[in-house]
Amino acid sequence: MSAAINRSTLDDERRSFQRVKVSIYGRFMLEDRSEHACRVTDMSPGDVCLIAQRSGRQGERVIAYLDHVGRIEGEIIRVNRDGFAMTVVASERKRDKLAAQLTWLANKHELDLPEDRRHERIAPRNPISVLRLPDGREYRCRIIDLSLSGAAIESEVRPERGTQVHIGTMRGQVVRHFDDGVAIEFASIQDRQALEAEFSLAAEV
Repeated sequence: MSAAINRSTLDDERRSFQRVKVSIYGRFMLEDRSEHACRVTDMSPGDVCLIAQRSGRQGERVIAYLDHVGRIEGEIIRVNRDGFAMTVVASERKRDKLAAQLTWLANKHELDLPEDRRHERIAPRNPISVLRLPDGREYRCRIIDLSLSGAAIESEVRPERGTQVHIGTMRGQVVRHFDDGVAIEFASIQDRQALEAEFSLAAEV
């Protein structure tokens, strides 16, 4: 019952998807197997726009690994000064999953949620940690609030929203400021064992 799908059909299908504004980080690999950091600015289940310092050529195959989304692949359809746009080649089931993920991400950013509150907040026995910035600078910080998906920390520095940082060995990005610090969303959902090893957790609160 299935039939071959030509390029014009794929283009029509790709245009039928609605893009949503997001800000998620990741990496992509070009055909020469070189890897580069990127940030997604908007995305649909059929295509995605990325900001990156390096781009490939139009028509080049790309594999990308995006925070919260996972692995996607496709080809470059447009190159611009700041990056490129690429298709997303995926099964119908994968597209449905992407649509659900993008809806959640768009709503989360629109509501300015510092973390996914479906995860319980956890009190670290040792709240003192180190905040590391992209340029390598490190600052002592205190963990106020912690979950599998993010943390609120008290710190003398407050990096801009969207800045990628590390708390200990956990990677994430700054999503909100408050009076004495910042809220950080981890790049991926952590498992409790990893957090226990990192922060010597106490009971859930």
